[in-house]
Amino acid sequence: MKNSILVTGGAGFLGAHVTRALLEDSRCSALSLVVLDDLSGGFRENLPQSSRLEFVQGSVTDHQLVDRLFRECEFRYVYHLAAYAAEGLSHFIRRFNYTNNLIGSVNLINAAIRHRAEHFVFTSSIAVYGSGQVPMVETAVPEPEDPYGIAKFAVEQDLKAAHEQFGLNYTIFRPHNVYGEYQNLGDKYRNVVGIFMNRIMQNQALPVFGDGQQLRAFSYVGDLMHPMVTAPFEKRACCQVFNVGASTPVSVLDLATAVCHQFGVEPNLQFLPQRNEVKVAWADHSKCHEVFGQQPATTLEEGLKRMAAWARQTGARSSSTFGEIELYEGLPASWRESQTSQPS
Repeated sequence: MKNSILVTGGAGFLGAHVTRALLEDSRCSALSLVVLDDLSGGFRENLPQSSRLEFVQGSVTDHQLVDRLFRECEFRYVYHLAAYAAEGLSHFIRRFNYTNNLIGSVNLINAAIRHRAEHFVFTSSIAVYGSGQVPMVETAVPEPEDPYGIAKFAVEQDLKAAHEQFGLNYTIFRPHNVYGEYQNLGDKYRNVVGIFMNRIMQNQALPVFGDGQQLRAFSYVGDLMHPMVTAPFEKRACCQVFNVGASTPVSVLDLATAVCHQFGVEPNLQFLPQRNEVKVAWADHSKCHEVFGQQPATTLEEGLKRMAAWARQTGARSSSTFGEIELYEGLPASWRESQTSQPS
């Protein structure tokens, strides 16, 4: 019998939490874990020390590595969280986006089919919905507006086709605006809570695109763990799609105030030109609650308190600049800074 689990992106933010939850879950106590991560956005220290855990540094885009791991480890379950989840930046890194988020996923799906994995858990995104569909429900027709959402939806469709053609069982989760411990504080392109905390610790202004009235339901990462880990063990979750996360939308301006409160500072905001993004995004989670039970609902205040305590202990990280920009037309000025060269 297959006796191991693969977690891609397991050294990253969400992946590190899933890895820890799997190690603590009694249903997985007889299974070893392999974490595959290229450390482009994650950190080795995010992972716990465990005799059941093996770390492999590499990318899901390396199909030969993926095939070797499946051949050698015979994975029973696959939790696919590896992705470059910079929704706004994806317009300007289209080739990189589709290579990492789509082709990398296809490499895993191919291997899962060939080696008869029992269940494939995929982390998608509410970016697949696009705009004007609030509250976002799983029955809505996806209309993604950026390459990141397009790639995620394409993988969802590929999993559906793989099940129909080859019998690969899967569960898809669409989380949104997740924050918490182990988030990459040095990533200036995504994860606004981490960006705000990192800049506060460096006495820098908080960047706000447009008027700051964008509405998002910010989701504490711990609240997502039960359904995501449970999916392979719940028959009603087989070949289903679930929104997962918080249900109360908050404006970016109110978020900035709440984050500053946790650090005992007054908001110092830097308003930037509006970027191309969905203005209002929050989801309905009735289906998730029906199948997995009522989930914890950590308040924004409590979740920020926990993350702020971790962030202080971790310390600020330098914000790295993405080095593979493909299109500069319309690139926000704050993202254009430190770009040393532009293609002709």
